[in-house]
Amino acid sequence: MVLERYIPTGNEMISLPDIRERDGAIMGVTFLHMGYKGMIEIRGDSNPDGSDENPLLKPFMMMDGREEPIVQLTWERLNYWIPCFKAKCGNLEISGTILAPVGERGFIYSLKVINRDVAAQEFKLGLRGCWSRTIHEINESKEINAAKYVYRSLWNDSLVFDLRDTVNIFSFAPIFEDQIELTYHQTELSSKKVDFTLGKSMLLAPGEESIVNFYWGFGFEEVGSTTAAKEMLRKGYQYELDATKNWLLKRLRLTGERDMDRILNTNLFFTFFFASGVTLDTEEFALVTSRSPRYYVSAAYWDRDSLLWSFPSILLVDSEYAKEMLSYAFSKQIKNAGVHSRYIDGTVLEPGFELDELCAPLLALYNYVKHTGDYEILSEESIKKGIARILTTLQSKKHPETDLYETFLQPTDDLNVYPYLTYDNVLVWRIFTNLAEIYANMKDEARSRSFFEKAGSVAEAIWKHCVVWHEGREIFAWSLDLKGNSNVYDEPPGSLQLLPFHGFCDAANPVYLNTVAEIRKPEYPYSFHGCNFAEIGCEHAPHPWMLSVANSLLCGRKEQCRDILLKASMDNGIACESIDENTGECVTGAAFATCAGFLAFAIYYAFGKKDTV
Repeated sequence: MVLERYIPTGNEMISLPDIRERDGAIMGVTFLHMGYKGMIEIRGDSNPDGSDENPLLKPFMMMDGREEPIVQLTWERLNYWIPCFKAKCGNLEISGTILAPVGERGFIYSLKVINRDVAAQEFKLGLRGCWSRTIHEINESKEINAAKYVYRSLWNDSLVFDLRDTVNIFSFAPIFEDQIELTYHQTELSSKKVDFTLGKSMLLAPGEESIVNFYWGFGFEEVGSTTAAKEMLRKGYQYELDATKNWLLKRLRLTGERDMDRILNTNLFFTFFFASGVTLDTEEFALVTSRSPRYYVSAAYWDRDSLLWSFPSILLVDSEYAKEMLSYAFSKQIKNAGVHSRYIDGTVLEPGFELDELCAPLLALYNYVKHTGDYEILSEESIKKGIARILTTLQSKKHPETDLYETFLQPTDDLNVYPYLTYDNVLVWRIFTNLAEIYANMKDEARSRSFFEKAGSVAEAIWKHCVVWHEGREIFAWSLDLKGNSNVYDEPPGSLQLLPFHGFCDAANPVYLNTVAEIRKPEYPYSFHGCNFAEIGCEHAPHPWMLSVANSLLCGRKEQCRDILLKASMDNGIACESIDENTGECVTGAAFATCAGFLAFAIYYAFGKKDTV
C-alpha cells in the first residue's frame, strides 16, 4: 500500500488540512466554530476501511466523452506556503494552485492548461465534488446529524451548499469568472452524499493556454457564503495571489541555507494558520493545538502548546499577532489557566493541573514585553487580573515548608510519578525572575525585590532537593516527593535539556552535563542511541520526538540536528509528535501545529539571526 502524502494550506478562517499529493484532491475543509466549541469539517465519501473514495474536491479532465487521468504531479510551495503543482494529461500540460487568500473567508482553486500537441485539443477541465460527511471535531470526530441542501442561487449564478438544523449551521458556495457547466445530484433531502461537477469546455490551438478559477466562499448562510466568494472574484485571482505572497514575504525568515529555510518557513506558516484562527460563526480569534483533524487532539487549547511552543516563532515575525495571542490567553482562557486542556471558549475540556501550563502565559508575556518594549500592555486590566490569578493559583501549589511547587500532570499530560518536577520548578524560577525584571523597569522596587527573593528561594530549593546522586555522580532528578524518592527520566515537552536555555544554569555545569549524558546513554530506554534518528523520546510516545530536536537546537546540538532535519520526512516536511527512529517518517501526532512553531523558532535560533526571544 502506497503511503499517502498530504499538503496543508489555509488562512485565518479556512483550513485545507489534507490536499492529496498524488491527484491534487482536497479531502476536506475545516473551520473553527465558537458556538460548537471546536472545529467543523466538511468532507467527501469514505470506503468501509476508512479511506476516502470520493474526495470533497478533485480536478478532472474529460476528453472524447471519457475521463482522462491527470498524472505526474510535481509540487512546490510559493513562499513556502501556497501549494502549486504541474501535471500531465496526454499532451496537455496542467498546473494548479490552491490559494487561501489572507483575510478572506474562502479559497481559490486555480487550474491552467496549455496545449503542447501539434493539433488542436477539445476537452473539459474542472472540479468534481462529493459532500458526504460533516464532522464535529474536538480531539474526537463525530458526524453532525443535520440536513444537507444544495440548490442554485441568483446571488452567485451558481450552486450553494447549506447544512441546516432548525436554521443554517453554515454555508459554502462557488463562483466563477467564466461560464461553467454545473451538475449536481442528491437523491433525498437528508442524503449522506451530494455529488457535483463544475467544468469548463475548451478548444485550444497548439501552444494556446487557458485558465479557470474556482472561488469558494464560506458563511453562515446563502448570502454570506456567496458574497465571500464574490469578494475574491471582484478582486481577482492575481490580486489575491500577490497580496498573500507579499504577506508571507514580510514574515518569512532566512538562515542562508535553502533546505533549512524551507523547513523553517513551512513550519512557521503552518503554526501561523493551523495553531490559531478566527471562528466562522462569531469571528473571534482563538488558539488551538491544530486546525487539522490529522492531529490526534485537534481544535482544543493548551496554555503550554500555544504560549511556550507556537508563540515564540510568531513573536519573531509578527508582534501584533503575538499580542492578539496574549489577549486571548489573558481573557477567554485565563479563568482556567493551568488546567490540562480547554475548549476554545475557555471552559474545561480535560481536568488536571499542570504547572508548566500555569507558567506559560507569564513566560509569553515577558517575552513579548522584552521583544517589543510594550510595557503599556501591563496596565491592561485583563493582564493585571491574569497575573494576579496565576500567582494566586501558583501559591496554592507550593509545598508548605519548601520553595518547590507541585504538579498533577507532567508536560506530556500524563500522571506524575512524584509531584515536584525539576523542569516545572525551573519555569517557576523563570517567571519570578522575569517579574522582578519587569517591575524593576517599571520602577516598582518593592515588587521587584519581592519577586527577586522568591526566585532566589526557588533556585536554592532546586539545587538542594532536585540534584540527586545517581550511579556515582550528581544529576538533576526528573521528579521527587521531598521524602527521599526521585526518578531519572526526561520528557521532550518539558525537557531538562532546556535548563541553560531558560537561564537556570550554564551549559558547562557538571550537574547539567551529567544529566544530559544520562538520558543520552545507550542504556537509557528512550535515547535511541545508535539509530538513524537518535533523539529523546518518552513513555507517552516511545520514538524520537521532534520537540526533542527543537530542544537540542536550543541547547547547542546544532550539527546533530541538521542531519536529522535534512533527512527526516516528518509529516511531509511538517513537524509531528514523533518519528520512526530508523526511517524518519511520522509515527505519532501528524500535523502538530504548535510543535511546528517551536521547531521553526529553534531552527532560526540555531541557524539564523540571534534576534530571538
